[in-house]
Amino acid sequence: MKILKYLFFLLLIVIIAGSIYIATKDGDYQVEETKVITAPVEMVFQEVNELKNWENWEPWSAEANDMIIEYGAKTSGDSATYSWKSESAGDGEIKTIAAKPYSEIEQEITFKTSFGESTSDVYWEFKEIENGTEVTWGIKGHQSFMEKLAFTFQEQSISEMMRPKFQKGLNNMESVILNKMDKYTINVDGVIQHGGGYYMYTTTASKISQVDEKMAPMFTEVSTYMDENGIEKNGNPFVLYNDWNETSGTAIFSTGIFTSSEVITPAESEILNGFIPNQKVLKTTLKGDYKNLKEAWDTAYKYIAENDLEVIEDAQNFEVHLTSPDQVANPAKWITHLYIPVK
Repeated sequence: MKILKYLFFLLLIVIIAGSIYIATKDGDYQVEETKVITAPVEMVFQEVNELKNWENWEPWSAEANDMIIEYGAKTSGDSATYSWKSESAGDGEIKTIAAKPYSEIEQEITFKTSFGESTSDVYWEFKEIENGTEVTWGIKGHQSFMEKLAFTFQEQSISEMMRPKFQKGLNNMESVILNKMDKYTINVDGVIQHGGGYYMYTTTASKISQVDEKMAPMFTEVSTYMDENGIEKNGNPFVLYNDWNETSGTAIFSTGIFTSSEVITPAESEILNGFIPNQKVLKTTLKGDYKNLKEAWDTAYKYIAENDLEVIEDAQNFEVHLTSPDQVANPAKWITHLYIPVK
């Protein structure tokens, strides 16, 4: 009997010592991963802010075939929620506490396990950089006694478990966003009558590869001049191609904005006034990134050749931009109308 008592007291001492060890063990944790995605910060932010997007890239549901997801009354912005149930992965819920466009999102995640409920803080940070967006995904919190006890017998720590998940999730997100950006359509709308009109413009020469990047500041220059001088804007900005030389890889082009009447500008002004006549044109619509403009122009000229249309050689082609990167973050939603004057 004495031996049993000694064994009992020994076991009790081990349990008490183990409990003290676990109770005094630091339970604070923080895990985060950062990735650069070559996409506008607005687009990356919205991908995370809309919780219905998560099932396309978060890593957990792909590993739990029995996961059932339910969305709350709100799925984006403050108080947005979604929850899940799974026998293999457990139950849980995510709630957005605060969404600050386009810099950060604060969330709360609750896991429901056999040890009870565990709540952690999830945070997202978005930083606009030259090549796109630097996005950080992190989680932090404090383990309860039972959670520390459970992880004592786990082969991996919280950091070792979560870090690969975050890495996979961010990689998946990048693929989803880039795929969304790459979508485009080209449609030849046919021959129409374009009304033309007066316009304010500025002209430059550049390499063909630099046309897209030079376009935006030139539009801003024309728009600012019109605003400062009280000149009425009449329609969307457009690009007029004065010369396009594939052989030398150079282009001369103008960026303009239509106005309601002729404007006489000072002799020293770099912003001038021009006129496009009322004329027949072949209209083609590109919905997508500007990098697809060459294919759109090639499609238009192919249509001209196949339908025996005759191009007016002295006339200048132009394209009207119905949307811009400042208005719409996703390039797949940019709309550009291409016009080729025909007889």
